[in-house]
Amino acid sequence: MTDTDAHDLTSQPDMAEVPVQSGRRISPFGLVIVLAVVALLVVLGLQLVNANQTQPTGGPAPDFTLQIFDELGGGEITLSEQRGKVVVINFWASWCGPCRVEAPALQQVWEAYQDSGEVLFLGVDYVDNTQDALAYIEEFGITYPNGPDLGTRISDAYHIQGVPETFVIGRDGNVFQFIYAGVTARTLSNIIEQALAETAP
Repeated sequence: MTDTDAHDLTSQPDMAEVPVQSGRRISPFGLVIVLAVVALLVVLGLQLVNANQTQPTGGPAPDFTLQIFDELGGGEITLSEQRGKVVVINFWASWCGPCRVEAPALQQVWEAYQDSGEVLFLGVDYVDNTQDALAYIEEFGITYPNGPDLGTRISDAYHIQGVPETFVIGRDGNVFQFIYAGVTARTLSNIIEQALAETAP
């Protein structure tokens, strides 16, 4: 070994004495940013899942309890307790133009069936002002039960994409027909007749 080699060996630091750099710590501000990004991704993911869900067109109708406007008598109506009847569920809002067009037809068909005891209409007021909703009901002389969709729980269960939308539930509790957008008296009457004939409690 030459003197040069010896010098090179002695000049190298002891590996045990080399400081090891510890992992970098994230600052509180950085942690907040990371958590915010994660939360945003979760929200976007849930919205994407909901967007891919569609209105039920068959199978058991999602159950719900509708709180009837006090001005219409108050009380509650639970869908699952109406088994044996054909139930027409109409989602509407006072600010909805097409809803105003179909409102007379809905009332007309309701009046034709209300005394039969075999058909029930339920109006679900979607994202609306109570005062405007009641004015709408009075304007069109609506007499079937109506109530607000508190917290949009009912519309969320039915995955509605807008208003108006109508669901006809058979006497067996299954969705018999989904009607997108407005409906006419003739069309609705025909669907109800089919539901009465083809479904059993």
